[in-house]
Amino acid sequence: MPEETADDMPEGLTETMPDWEKRFRAPRVSLPDWALDAPHRALFVSNATGTYELYSWDRETGEQQQVTHRPNGTTEGVLSPDGEWIWWFDDKDGDEFGVWRRRPFTGGEDELATPGLDPSYPAGLALGRDGRTAVVGRSTDEDGTTIHLARTGEPPREIYRHRESAGVGDLSHDGSLIAIEHTEHGDAMHSALRVLRPDGTAVAELDDTEGGTKELGLEVLGFAPVDGDTRLLVGHQRRGRWEPMVWDVATGEETDLVLDLPGDVSAEWYPDGSALLVVHGFEARSELFRYDLGEGRLERIPTPPGTVSGATARPDGTVEYLWSSAAEPPAVRSTGGGVVLDPPGMRCPGSVAVEDVWVDGPGGRIHALVQKPAGAKGPLPTVFDIHGGPTWHDSDSFAAGPAAWVDHGYAVVRVNYRGSTGYGRAWTDALKHRVGLIELEDIAAVREWAIGSGLADPGRLILSGASWGGYLTLLGLGTQPDAWALGIAVVPVADYVTAYHDEMEALKAMDRTLLGGTPEEVPERFAASSPLTYVDRVKAPVFISAGVNDPRCPIRQIENYVTRLQARDAVHEVYRYDAGHGSLVVDERIKQVRLELDFAERHLPKPK
Repeated sequence: MPEETADDMPEGLTETMPDWEKRFRAPRVSLPDWALDAPHRALFVSNATGTYELYSWDRETGEQQQVTHRPNGTTEGVLSPDGEWIWWFDDKDGDEFGVWRRRPFTGGEDELATPGLDPSYPAGLALGRDGRTAVVGRSTDEDGTTIHLARTGEPPREIYRHRESAGVGDLSHDGSLIAIEHTEHGDAMHSALRVLRPDGTAVAELDDTEGGTKELGLEVLGFAPVDGDTRLLVGHQRRGRWEPMVWDVATGEETDLVLDLPGDVSAEWYPDGSALLVVHGFEARSELFRYDLGEGRLERIPTPPGTVSGATARPDGTVEYLWSSAAEPPAVRSTGGGVVLDPPGMRCPGSVAVEDVWVDGPGGRIHALVQKPAGAKGPLPTVFDIHGGPTWHDSDSFAAGPAAWVDHGYAVVRVNYRGSTGYGRAWTDALKHRVGLIELEDIAAVREWAIGSGLADPGRLILSGASWGGYLTLLGLGTQPDAWALGIAVVPVADYVTAYHDEMEALKAMDRTLLGGTPEEVPERFAASSPLTYVDRVKAPVFISAGVNDPRCPIRQIENYVTRLQARDAVHEVYRYDAGHGSLVVDERIKQVRLELDFAERHLPKPK
């Protein structure tokens, strides 16, 4: 069994570079975050150096500076409301356990942002307009979740503590109120809200779970950006999907916003607090609206068909948004016209559009997205590329990985199985207790459609995915051993019991919610949902890649699974790399895709 470790990176760019590699190397930028009191100052993420790092941008002068310089990259950063400071999270090689550091926007030395707080997993951060106040959420195995008020020159003060998962939501415009999300009722999938004063005393509570007996969640979308304004924008699930409402935490008044949109709806404030920027996601695509709070009027903001991955309303009334489709690469656009950030360098090649497929499944209609080489006719070798999460969904957005498979002659099918977001609360919550098995039933239904429609060659089906998708890959290879010719599992859960004991605390809470308890309390459920239980049934060749510092799908439980494969000489290969739950280094990402494509070329049966 060949085993590899990260070694030399690929050689430099050439004119003969294939399109699939260009898609990874082409310069990318995130939607810029801007400072509320200094709107010309912005922060964004880019891969310009070959590693994803934070960059500052002075929009008045046009000057851009690279803020972070770390071998394994940095993407978690926050710009203070006054625009003076950039905060960034400093972990060790992707293990997500670390501390917040900060540096002046104009440049200078990094410094420890919150002296007195030990390293932890992050659980939210909110920065005050005064330039010296921060609300810092922390999570550790020992303490559960703690939230601290930190002011420059003063020791941090703990204002919240609980064993269950929680996080910082927002700090009010004048710094007098702190909104947090918590799961003290024990349901990590459905949060309740609490508003605190800076001294930690409670001001208001909002709990749609009724103490954990009702599966309805709430989320903090942000305080109104106006001094003295006690309105909090809240996401709720009272009508079976995510929608916004306005909650006045001082009076308790709730203002329901009936927007008459069929999918999930999120929102943020316009800078003057008079309107909301609404993002509506429905059937794997999204669109933008402006909602006037005074008139109760919803007005569509024109965007091309596809997916808006982020949007923000600027002080001049324009909206900037990050948009892409499966066929067109991402770009930061403005309703004022044009592209906001257009990084220099090679252009990212496009790909093929997705086709929508609806399949009747055991739990209802399943939505799948299909891509295939232009002009190709089936049956084709087909990759079922399964998304992570599980509370996430595939969308009509640009993805370099699936596009690489299409370039090599494969059809790609992506399934929004039960557990996925964007199809209502009942669809998302359906996988509890029969974790993994529910999702695989939906994938099997779509697989049968793909074969029956003539798209997929039944003898050349690949099951693949990362994170939760990697978990479903290993579980599917064991529970459906005759259905798949090959498996590619990236940073997977492989041994659910060991994964539970080794993973970060917030994920332990999620697993307890999904499975109804700990491995000691419900051992039969963990066993039924663990790929390790079925490893001896696996027939297909398996490729596994794993980050040695991964706190979400830790390496030890993957090694347990690999040992069982080795014991019976099952065909498999393992690639370990020095990072966490995925890599932020472009060369490393390209290397992994090369290894996956090569593994499929060598082990997938040839067409009959």
